[in-house]
Amino acid sequence: MGLGVFGSVMVMTLLFQHLACQQPNTDEFFVSEFLNKMGFHNYPVSVCSWERVSCDANREHVVELNFSAMGLSGPIPDNSIGKLSKLQTLDLSFNKITALPSDFWSFSSLKTLNLSSNQISDSLNNIGNFGFLETFDLSSNNYADEIPEAIRSLVKLRVLKLSRNMFTQSIPLGILKCQSLVSIDLSSNRLNGTLPDGFEAAFPKLRTLNLAGNKIYGRVSDISGLKSIVSLNISGNLFEGSVMDVFQEQLEVLDLSRNQFQGHIPQVHYSSNFNWSHLVYLDLSDNELSGEFFQNLNQTLNIKHLNLAHNRFTRQKFPLIEMLPELEYLNLSKSSLVGNIPNEISQLSNLNALDLSTNHLTGKVPLLRNRDLQILDLSNNNLSGEVSPYVLEKLPLMEKYNFSYNNLTFCALEINHDIMQKTFFGSVNSCPIAANPTLFKRRATKHNGMKLALVLTFAMICLLAGILFLAFVCRRRTRMWEVKQSSYREEQNISGPFSFQTDSTTWVADVKQATSVPVVIFEKPLLSITFADLLSATSNFDRGTLLAEGKFGPVYRGFLPGGIHVAIKVLVVGSTLTDQEAARELECLGRIKHPNLVPLTGYCVAGDQRIAIYDYMENGSLQNLLYDLPLGLQSTEDWSTDTWEEAHNNGIQNAGSEGLLTTWPFRHKIALGTARALAFLHHGCSPPIIHRDVKASSVYLDYDLEPRLSDFGLAKIFGNGLDEEIVRGSPGYVPPEFSQPEFESPTPKSDVYCFGVVLFELITGKKPVDDDYPDDKEATLVSWVRGLVRKNQASRVIDPKIRDTGPDEQMEEALKIGYLCTADLPSKRPSMQQIVGLKKDIEPAAN
Repeated sequence: MGLGVFGSVMVMTLLFQHLACQQPNTDEFFVSEFLNKMGFHNYPVSVCSWERVSCDANREHVVELNFSAMGLSGPIPDNSIGKLSKLQTLDLSFNKITALPSDFWSFSSLKTLNLSSNQISDSLNNIGNFGFLETFDLSSNNYADEIPEAIRSLVKLRVLKLSRNMFTQSIPLGILKCQSLVSIDLSSNRLNGTLPDGFEAAFPKLRTLNLAGNKIYGRVSDISGLKSIVSLNISGNLFEGSVMDVFQEQLEVLDLSRNQFQGHIPQVHYSSNFNWSHLVYLDLSDNELSGEFFQNLNQTLNIKHLNLAHNRFTRQKFPLIEMLPELEYLNLSKSSLVGNIPNEISQLSNLNALDLSTNHLTGKVPLLRNRDLQILDLSNNNLSGEVSPYVLEKLPLMEKYNFSYNNLTFCALEINHDIMQKTFFGSVNSCPIAANPTLFKRRATKHNGMKLALVLTFAMICLLAGILFLAFVCRRRTRMWEVKQSSYREEQNISGPFSFQTDSTTWVADVKQATSVPVVIFEKPLLSITFADLLSATSNFDRGTLLAEGKFGPVYRGFLPGGIHVAIKVLVVGSTLTDQEAARELECLGRIKHPNLVPLTGYCVAGDQRIAIYDYMENGSLQNLLYDLPLGLQSTEDWSTDTWEEAHNNGIQNAGSEGLLTTWPFRHKIALGTARALAFLHHGCSPPIIHRDVKASSVYLDYDLEPRLSDFGLAKIFGNGLDEEIVRGSPGYVPPEFSQPEFESPTPKSDVYCFGVVLFELITGKKPVDDDYPDDKEATLVSWVRGLVRKNQASRVIDPKIRDTGPDEQMEEALKIGYLCTADLPSKRPSMQQIVGLKKDIEPAAN
C-alpha cells in the first residue's frame, strides 16, 4: 500500500527540512545538487547513509559514489560532484550521461573512475590531472578523437579500458610512461599505425592486452617481449609475420584471428619457450597459416576454445581430438580436413559448438552423443550415408545446425519441412520409401514395443496411400513439373521437354525424360548421371544454390553422385547450333587442359539447353578478393559479373578472404597465370580460341591458390547468338575498336586489351569504372593510369596495400605492360606470348 496523501506530504516536508538544514558547499550538498539536477529524487534524506555513497569517518567528506545504472541522463551539471575534493571512487557507468562538467577534472584524490556505457564525447586533454588514478574505464562511449598524450601523467594507472569507442590515429607514445599497467583494453576503436617503439619493454606487469578490432599493423614480434602476459587478443588487425613470435609459456588466452599471419603451425608445438598446458583459449582463424595441425596435443589438456578455421593448411586427417577432454568450442571449418570424422569426438562431454564445414570430410556422421552440443555445422563436405536417428532426434533441441551440401540420406518425418530444407540443403539423397523403423525409435522406455508397432502401422498406411496416389498420377498422359525461382533476367521462353524460362528463372522438366537424358562427365565415362541428378544436386535449380548471374547464364553449385563438387552453368542465350554441334563443341572444350584454365568437367544437352559443368573453384574470383566483396552471389545491375563463391553462414564463423591479395608477388602470380592461360588459348589451340570476355570476375583461384581463367570458348556454343552481347561488352573492359563502324568481330588483340585492364586492377586495386581516381573524377581506370604513365608518374597509382611488399620498379614496369596492352589501335598491342615473356622478366624473386 502507498503512503497516502498525508504520508507523501510528510516525506516531502522532512526532505525539504533536511535540505534547508544542509550547509551549502558541503559534500552532502553537492551530491544532493547533482542528483536533483540529474532528475533523480528517490534517495535517502541523509546522503551518507545511502548504500551507494561512502563517506569518511566524520561523515564530512564523500569518498565513494556508485551511481551505476540509475537512469541518469544528460550533462553533469557544474558545481555538483566536481566539488568533491576527497572523492576516491566514482562509478557512473550504464547511464545516459552526455557531457562532463567543467570542474570535473579537479578530483585530486581520485583512484577509480568508471564512466563506461554512457554517451560522452568530451575532450580528455585534462586527464593528466588525475595523477593518483589506478583504474580508468571509459569503454562504450562516443569518443572519436585521439587518445591524448596527457595519459603519460597517469603513472599509477593499473587498469585502462577505452574499448568500443571511435578513437583514431595511433596509440600515443605517452602510454609507455604508464609502467604500472596490468590490463589494457583498446579494442573496437579505429586505431591504426604501428605500436609505439619500446611497447613490449614498457609494461613489466602487464597481464591482459586487448587490441582487437582496430587497424594496427606491424609484426607481432613488437609484443613478444611481454613476459607477464596471460591474456592476449590482437584479432581483427593487420599484424603479420610468424605466430612463433608471440607464444609465451604463461599464456592462457590467445586470439590472433583475422590478421595476416603466415607460416607453419607445428613449429609452435616444439617451441622451447611455450608450454601448452596453461592454454585455455586459442583462436588462429582467418589467417594464412600453412603446413599441418598439431598432431600431438598431449599438452593441451586444459584448452576449452579452439578455432583454426579459414587458413591454408595442408590437407590432412582429423587431429587427435580425444586429447582435448575439456573442449567446449571447436571450429575447424575450411581447414583442409580429409577422411572421416572420428567417433572419439563424442567423448568430448563438454562440447557446445562444433563447426567442421567446408572441408573434404567423407564417411558417416558420428553419433555425437555430446550432451551439451548446441551448435553443429557439417555443411560443404562429402559426408554420405544415413544420418543417425539419435542425431536427428537432438536437432530440435539445438540452437543452430547445418548438414547442407553433402551426400547424406536423411529421414525425419517429425522435423518441420522448412527446417529440413534449410538444414539439408543440397543433399543428394532423400528418405527411401521403405523407411527403416529404427529411424522413428525414441529413447528406450518400457513402452518401446508398443511405440514401434504403432510406428510400423503408420508407415504401412502411408506406404499404401503413397502407392494409391502414384497410381492415380500415372493415369495422366503427361506430368509436367515446374520449379520456380526468383527473377533475374527478361528474355523469351525457350521451349521443349526441358526449358528454362529466364524471365522467372523457371525450369519446366518432364520427369520421365529427366532420368533418360545423360550427363557426360569426361573423367568418369562409366558414371551413370542424368539430368535428374542435376535437378537433385541443385535442389531443382533452386535460387538457394545460385552462385552467379553472368552474361552466359546462371551458375549453380552442387554435388553430383560420387561426391563430385561442381559449378553448373546453364547457357540460357539462344544457340544457333544444333544439339549435335553444341555437344561436339563442348567435347572439344573438355579436351582443353591447362594449369591456368578452369577445367570443363562435363556437359548436358537437355532440350534447348546447353549445360556446362566445371570444377568448383574453392577460393572464389579475383573480383571478390580484390575488392573485399562479401562471399556469395553478387547483386548487380550489370549481368557481366560472374562469381562462384560460397555463401558461408555457419552459425559460428563468418569470414571473408580479406588479406589474401596484399602482396605484390601474389598479385604478379595471378597476372602471369592469367597471361599464360590466354597465351595458350591464342597460340596453343588450333584454331585459336578468343575468350571475348576477360575480366576480374572470370579469373578464379583454385584450392592451391593458382589463378584459373573461366568461360573460355563458350561464345562458340552459341554460334552467332551472342554477337550483340559481346559487342556491348562489360563496362570498363570494352576495347575502343568495338565502337568503330568498321568493327566486325573480336580478335586476340581484344583479349589483350581486357587483360591490360585486369593488370591495372591488380596493381592499383581500383575498379575499371566508377571508382575514385584522384585528380580526374570523370576518368575510367584505363584513362587515369595511362595518363599518369605518360607523365612518368606511374608510382602514384600503386595500391597502398602492396606498395611496400615489392620493388616499386617492378610494379611500374608492370604498369607499362598494361599501357601497351590498352593501346587504342589493336596493331599496337603485343601478343599474349610476348606479354608472358615481359611478365617473366619482372617476376619477383622467390622467398
